[in-house]
Amino acid sequence: MSKIRLTKEFSFETAHALGEYDGLCRNIHGHSYRLFVTVAGTPSDRDDDPKKGMVMDFGDLKRIVRRLIVEPFDHALVMRRDDFERRIGRYDGKLILTDWQPTCENMIARFAEWIAAELPDEVELHHIRLHETATSYAEWYREDN
Repeated sequence: MSKIRLTKEFSFETAHALGEYDGLCRNIHGHSYRLFVTVAGTPSDRDDDPKKGMVMDFGDLKRIVRRLIVEPFDHALVMRRDDFERRIGRYDGKLILTDWQPTCENMIARFAEWIAAELPDEVELHHIRLHETATSYAEWYREDN
């Protein structure tokens, strides 16, 4: 049977700040992120499999990505921990503190790691694309990593 790729699109709103950056993005600002997750595999051909003919149920992929990325990051402020402690210190809203600069590039690398770890054994993460704006995005491909 043929190897097939499936892609599911997600969106979420997140604010971040790039501490010690030399441009405007050092200030807290937000983005309407669009995340495209592409997995690859061979559709099941087992007669006893309720998912026969599928690489992966889109609903299962949706549950994984929503739990790992969309729910935690949607309407959250993401900042590097030391930058937050130095500049803000206290915040009573939805907050994600990291040990890494929350750039689009660093976010997509973490997202790829998290998603790949949750996929069924017979399905691989092929690539993901994270749009930070309508015209700017980062891509991660399994073959490059």
